[in-house]
Amino acid sequence: MISVCIATCNGEKYIKEQLDSILPQLGENDEIIISDDNSVDNTIDIIQSYNDTRIKFFFNKKENKGYTYNFENALLHVSGDYIFLSDQDDIWVENKVQVIQSCLQEMGNVLIMTDAFMTDADGNIQKQLSEWRHYRKGFWKNLYKGVYVGCTMAFTKEMLQYFLPIPSGLYGHDVWFGLLSELKYKIVYIKQPLIYYRRHDSVHSFSGKKSKNSIWFMFKYRFDFFVEVIKKRMFYQ
Repeated sequence: MISVCIATCNGEKYIKEQLDSILPQLGENDEIIISDDNSVDNTIDIIQSYNDTRIKFFFNKKENKGYTYNFENALLHVSGDYIFLSDQDDIWVENKVQVIQSCLQEMGNVLIMTDAFMTDADGNIQKQLSEWRHYRKGFWKNLYKGVYVGCTMAFTKEMLQYFLPIPSGLYGHDVWFGLLSELKYKIVYIKQPLIYYRRHDSVHSFSGKKSKNSIWFMFKYRFDFFVEVIKKRMFYQ
């Protein structure tokens, strides 16, 4: 069984196109888990208009927790053996599920990441993700400059039990999953682009954008991840 997790927040412009690209790839027993973070546009109405029992909708109960903990809320409700992360505004390539599921079935507990077509707001391809963010392995390299992009990730439910909960105050569920996997599991990178990764002004994450954060913020950001990963490895083997 497959569980696709989507975190939504005011995503009315693109959510239908994304759901339409995912649903045909799922079986009747698979599911899409959607957690919504206080949308005030038509996002919820669009989702509920599908009337598809595979779509399971949950509200993010704590007000404005942000996309990291909105994803965590979705992940808390999964039932599937294989878990896919999805943004609300991308488009899946038509064989994404088949390619990744086959890999997970063959290799077991690995974190899958894939390449992607980076597009503008209208879906026009600009370049591939690998041209901008070159994949590399290694905990220290990725703590310094991470290459993890959550919407390309998939993993097993057994791994999810290790990933959660996400420590309070961390910014980036994909960084957390990636760094833990560097030390405990294995990361498998599929060079094939399997999503159209849309970049636009209202995007909720900062992947694909140049950082405007201070040096102090970036140091603390990395230090906090380092501390929490070490704590996890020490106390939750």
